[in-house]
Amino acid sequence: MLSNNNNNNDPEVVVREGSSANSNNNNNQQQPAQLSRYESQKRRDWNTFGQYLRNQRPPVALPHCNYTHVLDFMRYLDQFGKTKVHIQGCVFFGQPEPSGPCTCPLRQAWGSLDALVGRLRAAYEENGCAPETNPFANGAIRVYLREVRDLQAKARGIPYKKKKKKRKVVMVNDQGGGSSNNFHNQMESSGI
Repeated sequence: MLSNNNNNNDPEVVVREGSSANSNNNNNQQQPAQLSRYESQKRRDWNTFGQYLRNQRPPVALPHCNYTHVLDFMRYLDQFGKTKVHIQGCVFFGQPEPSGPCTCPLRQAWGSLDALVGRLRAAYEENGCAPETNPFANGAIRVYLREVRDLQAKARGIPYKKKKKKRKVVMVNDQGGGSSNNFHNQMESSGI
């Protein structure tokens, strides 16, 4: 069916109902702004965690979720990991660059798990849950992540070193007789 577009002052413009012109116009008005990479990943992680809880036997409702479910979720994700973590008995244990293949398991890298927990911690609160009940903020999660970090560092033979925050250097303007100059001047004038 053809109809004149009443929103346009040009009587020559005819739009077919259901045409792409109408649907494009409606889609542009209803689509939210494109999410950042971080927000998209956070949403995917949240949906994956929700699906994990629903797949438990019996299913776990979000209000009943606790830190043990989070720990189980991180262990579950290990099967999809791509980081080779050598076990104690492996000939390559402690070597940063092994010379050959081995049968050690692939795991999630510590950094990936740490980032995942950060995103899920934020998503939990953004989805209307109370910060004080946030299972991702539980101390047991931090302990688990620390153990994973240390184990992976030993397995690779490379100790984990915390990155030091860069200190901002503040330049003192000596034009106005800075405080250090005043201090020295006072010391000299007092005879000390």
